[in-house]
Amino acid sequence: MKKPRTRSLQWILVRRLILLQAATLLIFIVLCAAALWIANPRLLIDNEAAVAAIKGAVSRDGNGKLIVQETEELASFREGFPNVWYIVRDDSGQSVRFGNVPDVYARNFGELLGEADHATIGFSEDDLRPEAYLEKAATRAGTVQIIAGTRSSRETDGLELSISATVDVARNPDGSRNWEKALPALAVIIIILLLPIVLVMGATTLVTTPAVVRRSFAGLVETVRQATRIDIGTRAMQLPVKNVPQEIAPLVHAFNEALGRLAQGYDRHNRFLTDAAHELRTPIAILRTRAELLKQEPQSARLLRDIERLSHLAQQLLDHQLLDRPSDQRQIVDLADLVSRVAADFAPLAIEAGYDLAFEPSPGKAHVEVNVLQIERALANLVRNAIEHGGGSGTITIAIDGIGGIEVRDEGPGIPAEERENVFEPFYRLQPQSRGAGLGLNLARQIALLHDGTIRILTGSWRGARIRMELPVRS
Repeated sequence: MKKPRTRSLQWILVRRLILLQAATLLIFIVLCAAALWIANPRLLIDNEAAVAAIKGAVSRDGNGKLIVQETEELASFREGFPNVWYIVRDDSGQSVRFGNVPDVYARNFGELLGEADHATIGFSEDDLRPEAYLEKAATRAGTVQIIAGTRSSRETDGLELSISATVDVARNPDGSRNWEKALPALAVIIIILLLPIVLVMGATTLVTTPAVVRRSFAGLVETVRQATRIDIGTRAMQLPVKNVPQEIAPLVHAFNEALGRLAQGYDRHNRFLTDAAHELRTPIAILRTRAELLKQEPQSARLLRDIERLSHLAQQLLDHQLLDRPSDQRQIVDLADLVSRVAADFAPLAIEAGYDLAFEPSPGKAHVEVNVLQIERALANLVRNAIEHGGGSGTITIAIDGIGGIEVRDEGPGIPAEERENVFEPFYRLQPQSRGAGLGLNLARQIALLHDGTIRILTGSWRGARIRMELPVRS
């Protein structure tokens, strides 16, 4: 079955942020359009605002002469635009002028402008004459034509920004707006305006979100890195939550609590095995003493072998407590000295079992940093395994080399290829009737792993089994 692919949080955030930004922008535009629809505002630029302020001030005096009164609105506008100028004309030819009127607007504009209802008058970019706004407006003095501008020239000392837009909507014969015809065009305009913004926002999100996610989850990455270092020897380790995102912190706390419970359960289980093994040693010793007092008969010899097997099992259970020794109890030793002591201890046992025991030191010295007791027990289990399964004859060789390797060789039947991994499992025995408990090789492998080493069964054309344990060498 195909393993399901995990989803990337980074790309989920990128996609959702882009969609969220696009939806937010679209909603904003729709709300603005609705507000404009309801308010139906008319935007005035400066010149149009000038005309709007002036036409409220147009009047006539007692003799019917056209005048422009100084209203509050007009005075306020003049404060904001001190260079404002204007010309007000009526149908009879009367006119009122104010300000520095440019010459171009002081002339007769002809019948076309005279009949125009409103117009914006402008010139080319290179022409410095200012723009003006013309409107035929109904005032208290009657219908008049007003031309006004806020500047007398387009000369400027700095940057001038001019923005103009004309929006007209299709209308019905009665003058009302025909939105059915206008809406498709408005939709196209909105898409044209919206698409570049969405693309820019999407590209920005695509670039920045991965960096933001990586930075936000940097503490979690470090926590994951520490979690990969947790094993049976560091089961009491707790993962740090200081730099973990707040949303992930409960998961890390729960994981730490689970680690604590597992460590406690393992410790209880280990203490039970250790206590049980200690309790077994006393009755086993009593049984051995009583069995040795029996007459030398086949059954008594068999009983002694069974007691020896039981005693060996209890010892191996006790040996497992060596795995809990802290790493600060390690010391740097010469590998040859350590192995030679174990070889000397097992020489009498090997000879008694019918073997010759040979020790082959390396030409040079190899120093390793180890817990001496643990390595001695691991090597003892390898030698004991060779004595147990070496066929009862030949030579058992313990050899070391300059790269931290220790090989235990025998000349027995060897280990079948299909069984070379199984023999490292706890309580697994090639021969069910053997005296061993099936814990020796498993314990040796765990000790090697605690020292960042390896243990494996070598393959070759030689006779017998060769098991190699390799430890890191200190330079």
